[in-house]
Amino acid sequence: MAGNTASLSYDDLWPRAGDWPGSETINGDLDLALIGIPTARTSLSSTNADATPAAVRDALRRYSPFAHAPDADIDVLTLADAGDIVDPDGEEDAATQRVADVATRSRLVVALGGDNAATVPAALGAWGSDVATAGLITFDAHYDLRDGRSNGSPVRRLVEAGLDGRRIVQIGIQDFANSRAYAERARELGITVIGRDALLERSVDDVLAEALEIAGSAGGPIHVDLDVDVCDRSVAPACPASAPGGIAAHELRRAARVAAQHPRVSSIDITEIDATTDAVDGRTVRLAALCVLEAAAGLAVR
Repeated sequence: MAGNTASLSYDDLWPRAGDWPGSETINGDLDLALIGIPTARTSLSSTNADATPAAVRDALRRYSPFAHAPDADIDVLTLADAGDIVDPDGEEDAATQRVADVATRSRLVVALGGDNAATVPAALGAWGSDVATAGLITFDAHYDLRDGRSNGSPVRRLVEAGLDGRRIVQIGIQDFANSRAYAERARELGITVIGRDALLERSVDDVLAEALEIAGSAGGPIHVDLDVDVCDRSVAPACPASAPGGIAAHELRRAARVAAQHPRVSSIDITEIDATTDAVDGRTVRLAALCVLEAAAGLAVR
């Protein structure tokens, strides 16, 4: 992990991001609420992903809230941190309800995993009673349609909870990282799959425009899962399943900003990072922190 941010310099004219008040201290509605869902116990790979929400919060202080685009002014937003959910693996229903409580006050919930099991309470909590009309977009190297309960099963579990597979779009699915059986399951469920190679020929904006249209076709809320192992291993070494040849860091950052601009996107999660295994420079955790800021900048544009 990168060094502690306590030694960072101080400058009145260079404010740092991430010093957000607790959600309970703010009366009224929020624009963006950050919440930690530190899932790790059902992971298919050995992980300390439960340490990641705290690491991302720390990394946020390495950055400024300033964006050069004149309409992406984070300072106009009411931002708050709802803290971490206690034991989301063991008390998933309570975790879902906690997200729901935060979502009722927020235009956008940004959930920090944890492994990809965090996607289930993050999405269900944000959707509330709208599961039947909801949509899901994943940036992920994997289908996450496995049997059982693990970080490899959240998409299947959301379908079983009532999500229509025809309003699921999976972006960045990689060769040699999945099986024929789960690819066939995705087809049977009506899931739209946009493989990693498509992003070599199409822009993130173009792909997301298609995905948002599909996921939002019933007029319900959309959850966006940013599984960071969709990225190239050079920029995401702290993701146990990241592989050489994944998408670039700038593509994931762009996805976070463009997705947050869309009025039907009610929640975004950032998952599958084990902060304790990051490179010395903290590059994976820093990418996650920048995705939080990109989402805030996108929300400011709405």
